[in-house]
Parts: sequence; C-alpha cells; structure tokens
Amino acid sequence: MATDVIAQLADSLAKTQVAVGELSYNGQGLKFDNAASVKKMVEEIQAFEGLQALRLEGNTYGVEAAQAIAKALETKSEFKYCYWSDMFTGRLRSEIPPALNSLGTALMTAGARLSVLDLSDNAFGPDGVKGIEKLLKSSACHTLQELRLNNCGMGIGGGKILAAALTECYKQSTALGNPLGLKVFIAGRNRLENDGATALAQAFQLMGSLEEVHMPQNGINHPGVTALATAMQHNLQLRVLNLNDNTFTKKGAIAMAQALKHLRNVQVINFGDCLVRSDGAIAIAEAVSEGLPILKELNLSFGEIGEQAALMVAQSVEGKATLEKLDLNGNCIGEDGCDALRQVMEGLKKGDILASLSDDEGGPDEDEDGGDNDDDDDDDDEYEDEEEEEEEEEEESYGTLSTPPSAPRPPDASSFLCFPSPEKLLKLGTQRALFIEQLVDVADAGKTAEAFLKISSVYKEEDEEVKSAVQDSIDAVLRKAFASPSFQGYNFVSSLLVMLGLLKSEDKVKPVQVVPGHLRALEYAVQQDYFPQEHVAVLEVFISRHSQALEACSSAKISLKATLERVRHDS
Repeated sequence: MATDVIAQLADSLAKTQVAVGELSYNGQGLKFDNAASVKKMVEEIQAFEGLQALRLEGNTYGVEAAQAIAKALETKSEFKYCYWSDMFTGRLRSEIPPALNSLGTALMTAGARLSVLDLSDNAFGPDGVKGIEKLLKSSACHTLQELRLNNCGMGIGGGKILAAALTECYKQSTALGNPLGLKVFIAGRNRLENDGATALAQAFQLMGSLEEVHMPQNGINHPGVTALATAMQHNLQLRVLNLNDNTFTKKGAIAMAQALKHLRNVQVINFGDCLVRSDGAIAIAEAVSEGLPILKELNLSFGEIGEQAALMVAQSVEGKATLEKLDLNGNCIGEDGCDALRQVMEGLKKGDILASLSDDEGGPDEDEDGGDNDDDDDDDDEYEDEEEEEEEEEEESYGTLSTPPSAPRPPDASSFLCFPSPEKLLKLGTQRALFIEQLVDVADAGKTAEAFLKISSVYKEEDEEVKSAVQDSIDAVLRKAFASPSFQGYNFVSSLLVMLGLLKSEDKVKPVQVVPGHLRALEYAVQQDYFPQEHVAVLEVFISRHSQALEACSSAKISLKATLERVRHDS
C-alpha cells in the first residue's frame, strides 16, 4: 500500500514539478472549461511554496478556468516565468482577451517580476495583445528578459499596440532607475508587415538591449526592413537576427548590411528566402568581410543571388574561425557557379560548412561570355546614342568657337576619360594622376571601375612612358577608393567583371571591347598594397574560365591568371 502511494506521488511529481520552483502541466491535452475543472491545479498552485514558473501549454483553458488559476497566482510574489503557449486551442477569439487579462492582473497583484513571457501559438490577434497590454506596461514586466509571441496573428494593429506597450514599459522602468532590458524577442508568423515592424523597430531602438530577434514570415518589405536595420544598430549586444521569409530586395538588404557593420557580437544571421538579390548579397558580403568576428551561421538561401555575388559571399567568410554553416542554396548560381563556389570554399578550407546546393535555380539563360542577345539591342542603341552625344559635346566644347584652330587645346582630364588615348594622357603632364583622381567619383564603385578600364585601355607594355602614366593614374584612383571607408570594394570587382564581359549583370550593361591593356593594368593593380586580397580569389575564378571576351588577349590573360594565383598563395 505504502509502495503504491509512493509510486503515485512520484508519478505526480514527474508530471508537474520538473524544475526547482516550477509547476508543469505541459502537453497533457486537457480541456479546462470552468473553475471546477481546474480545482486540483489551483490547490497545487496554492500549496507550492516559492513558485517561480508555471507551464500551462498544450492544454486549452476557458475564461472561468483562467480566472480560477489567476486567483491562485495572486499570492505568488516570487513568480518569474510564464510558459503559456498553445493554451487556447478551440476557444472563441472573444474568450482569449478576458482570460489573459485576468492572468495578467493576478501577476500585477502578486507583485511578480517576470523574466519570461511566452504566449506563442495562441492565435489571439490584435485583441489578444490588448489582453496583455496592461501587464506589459506594468512593473511586473520591468524585468522582462524574453518575450515570445510566435504565431499569434497579431497583425499590424497588434504590432502597434505591442510596440506602444513596450515603449511605455521602458519609459516607466527608466524613470524608476531600472530600464527595461529585453534580450529575446520572438514574433514570427504574425503578419506585422511594414507598419507593425516599423512601430516595433522604434521600441527596439529605444531599448537597445536585444540579443536575439526572431521575426520570420511577417510580410515585411524594404521600408520595414530598413526601419529594423536602423534599430539593430542601437542593439550592440545582438547575437541572433532571424528575418527569414520576408522581402528585403536590394534596398532592404543594403540597409541591413550597413547595420551589420555596427555590430560585433552577431553569431547567427538568417536572411533566407528574403530576396536579397545580388546587390544586397554583395553588400552583406562586405559587411561580413569587414566585421562580425564571431559569426557562426550565415543563411542567404533562396534570395535570387547570382554567381558573382555568391562567390563574394563565400570569399567574405575567409578568416571566420567560428563559422559553422554557410547556406546559399536555392539561388541562381548555375552549375558552373556552384562548382566555383565549392572550389572557393575548399580553398578556404571551409568546404565542409557549405550547405547543400541541391535546390539551385540555375544561372541566367544567357552565357557568361556576353554572346549576342536580341533583348540587348535597344540598350546597345541607347549606349551608342549616348556615345555620339558625348562626341558632339566635346566638339562643341573644344571646337573653333572656343579655341582658335592655331592654338593648342589645354590639358583636359575629362576629355581623356571620355575618349581615352595615349597622347591625351601624356599631354596632361606630370600632374595627370592628380587631375584624373579629382574627376573620378570614388564613392560610386561602378564609376570607379569604368574609370579604371578607360585609363587602362591606353596601356602599352612596350612604351615605358605611357605604361608609367597609366600605372600612376590607376594608383591614384584606386588608392583613394580603397582608402575610403564607404567604398564598396565588392561592387567595384563585380562591375569590373560585368564590363569585361565575364559576368552577366541583372541590369543590362554593354561590355567593353577587352584589350590587353585592361588585363595588364589589372595585373599591376592586384599586386599593390592598396588592393584588398579578399578580391583576388574571386577574380581568379573568372579569369581562369574560357571566355570569348578574352580570346584576343590570351597572353595577357595567362600572365594575369598566374599573378592572381601567386598573390593568393602569398597572402
């Protein structure tokens, strides 16, 4: 008999008390409609000395049952942890706010100081947020560390109510000398959209204490993403940022990349299925390369990222000793690109951390060598029209109306950059490098790449004077560019490859006619101290491929390829 009693007691303890100070009814699948149905539970709560945590999840509670439980909690001043997810299955939406309100009021009456409030998987909508609004504003939440509201259907309205409540809690707690320091915020699958996310971003920026933010599947577009990015810059202890399955596009991704440059403690970035696209991925790669020293996981899967951008992302993780996973699956890299990506990761001795590429969407239909494409005809015509207009403008500026035929034209760097020639470069005199550097807008990586190709187009290996003038001019432009903190080096390399016809751009760009000087000058530049070594491996991958664009420059290509390989191994 005694043995049976002991066995029953042990079984009861196993079901209810699983940790010091915790009472659990987790996952029993029971339905509690009224006070009588929870009588035993109420007695156990009342009898539990020093109750700190109560697990109610996995059952369903009506209004009267919740009120009875609330009454039992009114004396539990040591209470800290509310594990109340999935506790209203099958209930009317109208039942949930009063049930939550009674539980919250009880905690305020008890003088509880909460650390965790978990109400996930309760589809209560905006009205449910109203049910916890008073609790969130009260002193019971001044100590809140974790707020979990995953899959609650809050919507934009609920997001705004929640943001206002958190803001009020922060202001009141700050006035009392103990500011709210929320560390974990989880609110995936809530249809917050831009307005809800923006409202919450303002609260996040105010608090500045977040370490984990999980907001996947919320229908947030670039305005909301940009607002969150601004807020994240103020949360310097951020470790985990999960915005999976929202829609960044280029604008949002670039804004988020800028935010990441301010953060040093981030370990997990999940921007999978966020449509970051190639430009956004390049910006993120730059942020990763420049910082994030303890990054463990980077997820940029299913983002419409092209081959070049993916390779830049791979190259950006060089030296990240803590990295455990890089996920680029489901992008638009192509079979050759996937091989190149694996090659880069193997070269970095990180091949084992690259996630599967089995769902890659394939590269563009066009070949990478920039072959004829009827769709490019209109753009080509526009390009030629612009070129003709530039020639006419030059003739008007430097024709007989402004300069007599007998008088020599003064040195003009803009004329050289519009229509380069060795003679024009030499006529600029000993200050040519300074003149050219002052004209090039190095804040724009694309324009910098264009200027590089125009300067290098007049390179002559056999003419030392021209060769030296080209090298000096390139040094001046690129040294200034790479020395600028805002210069996007990855965009420069990407633009260079597009203009050389080695990479198809998302924006149709007409490649230049590649001459040996382009490759000879690039070979010179990559060996200089100002040229970042992280770009060398990416250049090597593309220069090593068979390409129609480089067929006329085989000797220069072979020399450049050998130099890139040597520089990479020496670095």
